[in-house]
Amino acid sequence: MKAIVHKYEMDNIDTDVIIPGPYLKIMDPDELAKHAMEGLDKDFVGKVNRGDFVVAGENFGCGSSREHAPIALKHAGITAVLALSFARIFYRNSVDGAHLLPIEIDRDAYENISDKDQLEVDINKGEVNNLTKNKIYKMKPFPELIRKIIDVGGLLNYTP
Repeated sequence: MKAIVHKYEMDNIDTDVIIPGPYLKIMDPDELAKHAMEGLDKDFVGKVNRGDFVVAGENFGCGSSREHAPIALKHAGITAVLALSFARIFYRNSVDGAHLLPIEIDRDAYENISDKDQLEVDINKGEVNNLTKNKIYKMKPFPELIRKIIDVGGLLNYTP
């Protein structure tokens, strides 16, 4: 999958900024998406095109265990978040609900990917290709169970 990057050079982007508390009562995913990243970037939704990626630092999705966070990002148009690490609950909410791909990258990739770069992610090869800079980075492979859940489109579709 190919997409444009929206980079946030910071650690600990929590669920309170991904989808602020006042919007948690919204049940319509498309309405929820209108407020994605509002706590950090009020212009986020206007910048995103369907299929885009977010790149961020350590511990993305920390804070409250809000399933609303990956849902809001997905419906805003984000298909993957590439980060140095993820909060465990955000990671599983993203995978289990088939909302978006939480892709762990290393520090070299994080430091060399810039806002608006075009990336191509190949989870089968375990590579992130920066098409803008003609550079390839390795991504952390998904554990076997997580990969199976991703391949079938979420935990509801998974039967061992």
